[in-house]
Amino acid sequence: MRFLTRLMLGLAVLTFAVSCSRTPPRGGAPATYQAAPGPGATPQLGDRRPHAWTGGAPYGHAVHGIDVSRWQGDIDWSRVRGSGISFAFIKATEGGDHADPNFRRYWYEAAQARIPRGAYHFYYFCRTGAENAYWYMRNVPREAGSLPPVLDLEWTNSRNCPRRPPAAEVLREAEVFMQLVGRHYGQRPIIYTTVDFYRENQLGRMNAEFWLRSTANHPSVTYPGQRWTFWQYTGTGIVPGIQGDTDINAFAGSAADWARWLQARLVR
Repeated sequence: MRFLTRLMLGLAVLTFAVSCSRTPPRGGAPATYQAAPGPGATPQLGDRRPHAWTGGAPYGHAVHGIDVSRWQGDIDWSRVRGSGISFAFIKATEGGDHADPNFRRYWYEAAQARIPRGAYHFYYFCRTGAENAYWYMRNVPREAGSLPPVLDLEWTNSRNCPRRPPAAEVLREAEVFMQLVGRHYGQRPIIYTTVDFYRENQLGRMNAEFWLRSTANHPSVTYPGQRWTFWQYTGTGIVPGIQGDTDINAFAGSAADWARWLQARLVR
């Protein structure tokens, strides 16, 4: 009888595991649907608003990570790491005078949980590239083993800075930031951007490694011809250890590619 009980429990666990490993059906899925990407990926992650993908889904990627800011509140970084998250980008600064109040805490706690982490800067167009760069460098430690800096380029909705300069100025000032910050940390920054900003400012002309936001289609559809390293594929992700919606990102390559990328791109 005990053997039969153990057998039934084992079958129940197996059935649950199989049900959690399916890719999202084309007709949509419940809010609690746990999207299991496939071999080597992260079955504990989910999406509150999953949908059918065109051009390729993110779930088959082996390496996934998060980006966070003060709005995530208290984070259980050990649970985050245990869920299969391989990296974290943490908001550090904006413009030339604002720092995220949770940055230092997240920076320390992520390191304690042994999650590779980097810091990103939200660019304000009412400041020069140099002003943005120096503010970032003032607030983000130059720490061996951290991920490369990230420059977040998108239009702001701030009443304090509604300015939208022409593309030539955007590219020029962004390059100033890239050079100053790159020299300071020994790694050229990654550029994070959105579809509209990328197109309107011809960011593909920049010498940069890209982190692209694309929450409805594969980046090959929304950014045709553009190579990328990171893909932000949802803003409504479910991550154990974090309350509420979380941005989830996929790395472009395999687990072996990720190890090689880290070896080449960590700050030293």
